[in-house]
Amino acid sequence: MVASSGRQEARTTAALAAARLYYLQDMTMDAIATELGTSRSSVSRLLSYARASGLVDIRINSPFERVGELEEQLRARFRISGHIVPMSGIVNDVESLERVALTAGRLLSQFVESNMVVGIAWGSTIGMVSRSLAPKETHGTTIVQLNGAGNVQTSGLEYSSDILQRFGHAFGAQVEQFPVPAFFDDPDTRAAVWRERSTRRVLSFQSKMDIAVFGLGSPQAEVPSRVYVGGYLNRDDYRSLREDEAIGDVATVFFRADGSWRDIRLNARSTGPGLDRLRRVPRRVCVVSGAAKVGALRAAIAAGIITDVVLDESLARLLLEED
Repeated sequence: MVASSGRQEARTTAALAAARLYYLQDMTMDAIATELGTSRSSVSRLLSYARASGLVDIRINSPFERVGELEEQLRARFRISGHIVPMSGIVNDVESLERVALTAGRLLSQFVESNMVVGIAWGSTIGMVSRSLAPKETHGTTIVQLNGAGNVQTSGLEYSSDILQRFGHAFGAQVEQFPVPAFFDDPDTRAAVWRERSTRRVLSFQSKMDIAVFGLGSPQAEVPSRVYVGGYLNRDDYRSLREDEAIGDVATVFFRADGSWRDIRLNARSTGPGLDRLRRVPRRVCVVSGAAKVGALRAAIAAGIITDVVLDESLARLLLEED
């Protein structure tokens, strides 16, 4: 009995030594055999014994299992479908956004079907998404612009048109542009233009949307939101937004941390759809990346304007941790 116990102890000691050299020091089995003064086949048997006896516990940490758990938490806590892009190692905000945009482009091809009306909000994020769309032939589908793109420096038509045309080309869809400024100078002017038949035609398409696709604007973002850096807002606008405690925007419609938006003054001049209008769209896909946008994302969730969100893993964890 004593001899058998001694042999078992010696085997365990040898297996531990082989396992440390193999798994912790990345030595080859030939090198370990030389180190321990034994044969390569003996080292192989020692490693097999180490695994079988539980001395070594090998685990595979799949990033897909990891994000799957986070997606379940998003669904349970916020009642939204999360599509989380796993991130390994150190990734900067631009690389993170590129990966999120690529995932969103592939995902939208699953959502868009024939005879749908798809609303698109122009911006830096959706511009990147438009370059990552997986082509899918549809029939009777319409892509409609959600908000105007003009300002005092440019009509914005070329920029917004490029984004919409990429969506139209990817899905073989009709494209409806919205040739109005992003913000009118006067709310009364906006009201008058909204009565025009050509404007009502575009608004009619918006009222029939099956899907709305948008990013989240935020003045704190590392990758600047176009509405904040493209000449759309002047000093008075920024002061007004600070006074009204706006934290972000969707399609140039601003909202606060609690999701309220109606009495933010700049919204009276915006050409984007009101958030109550957006909430009536069956599927509302938000594409967002970067830790700096966690406040805007939380506020958009509070406003009830998101059904699906495509985001990076770090942002998802931050959102859940802060909650």
